[in-house]
Amino acid sequence: MKDLPKLNSENDVPALMAEIGKRAKAASAELAFATPEAKTQALNAAADAVWNKREAIIASNEKDMAFGREKGLSDAMLDRLMLDEARVEGIVQGLRAVAAQDDPVGQVLTEWDQPSGLHIKRVRTPLGVIGVIYESRPNVTADAGALCLKSGNAVILRGGSESFHSSGALADCLQEGLRAAGLPADAVQRVPTRDRAAVSEMLTMTDSIDVIVPRGGKGLVGLVQREARVPVFAHLEGICHVYLDASSDPEKALRVVLNAKTRRPGICGSAECLLIHRDVVDTIGQGVVRALLDAGVEVRGDAGLQKIEGVVAAQESDWGKEFLDMIIAAKVVDDIDAALTHIRTFGSNHTDAIVAEDDAAVARFFQRLDSAILMHNASTQFADGGEFGMGAEIGIATGKMHARGPVGAEQLTSFKYLVTGDGTIRG
Repeated sequence: MKDLPKLNSENDVPALMAEIGKRAKAASAELAFATPEAKTQALNAAADAVWNKREAIIASNEKDMAFGREKGLSDAMLDRLMLDEARVEGIVQGLRAVAAQDDPVGQVLTEWDQPSGLHIKRVRTPLGVIGVIYESRPNVTADAGALCLKSGNAVILRGGSESFHSSGALADCLQEGLRAAGLPADAVQRVPTRDRAAVSEMLTMTDSIDVIVPRGGKGLVGLVQREARVPVFAHLEGICHVYLDASSDPEKALRVVLNAKTRRPGICGSAECLLIHRDVVDTIGQGVVRALLDAGVEVRGDAGLQKIEGVVAAQESDWGKEFLDMIIAAKVVDDIDAALTHIRTFGSNHTDAIVAEDDAAVARFFQRLDSAILMHNASTQFADGGEFGMGAEIGIATGKMHARGPVGAEQLTSFKYLVTGDGTIRG
């Protein structure tokens, strides 16, 4: 396989990306009809490679961590970036989980006969070439590569500058798996430069990329949506809310809110705003807020919560803000409808949760909000394709076209119609 062109100046980036796109297009044509067995073999071989090379992957990640510290990344963002043996094992398990799933390509979605004598089938088919642009989490390299491979798509991966070395090491393992299964290694390519010009190129590569998936903060996603000429699966901010209803169970409220905020505050499923029904603010609400403070969370509360020692005054800019840190905005609301209004105004249609024992309140919450994921008595940290049984996810789509919520292998397919006649003509 011929090496990619070397980068000697900024002018080389378009040539580099054109070559990557050309190779991805050719690989996607071959991968589209690869057997389920070959794709499964490739994913399991990639998992073996990741585990066998875990020490080298972690060493690569240490370079990225040093780079991230130099850039002044927050502790939460450094946590997103960090790989240790346990997290590498999680990547391996994710690859094997995707390998074990049913192959979506060729699945018959529906079929029927027409009075004309035609038999019509609608079947799943790959999208083609997917471009994934993401920030610091290196595990996205493995997740996105695996899901694209499983769904018969080639993928061009452009990770953040912080995860440059880790992503490269993981992409190499995916290519090793493809070669072991006799599939084109160009089906998974990582953009080998930190130059941001590569992102601009990807957004206009309509001849070779079929869809772009941005995974990151508001700045990245906004840039992609503004400048892309390629269709985009939007993955906006995770401004996740937890609403404590008047009927909340105190123990469930404490468990859910603490986990939603503190388990991993730097991920998109982390709770960023707590809404508390006025009737329980001095009981359940106070207990939850004190527990958050004790856990080291900065609570930015409205006037109704500032009487609790340690709560700082919330600013208007705190509503609708994705902190991705040990910070949460908190507000007292008069009733469930006030909570719904707040979420509609400041939410991002990602994930919102209600803690309640009142079935009518839960039904109202589920019916009147249109977030991609709505949860009842469960932590927003479950907003994850792996936790949904998808093995992994390429992102959580917050738009309403094609894919929505966790984007797994099935969501990375389109469909085509197979129409069979018997010398049938139209009158």
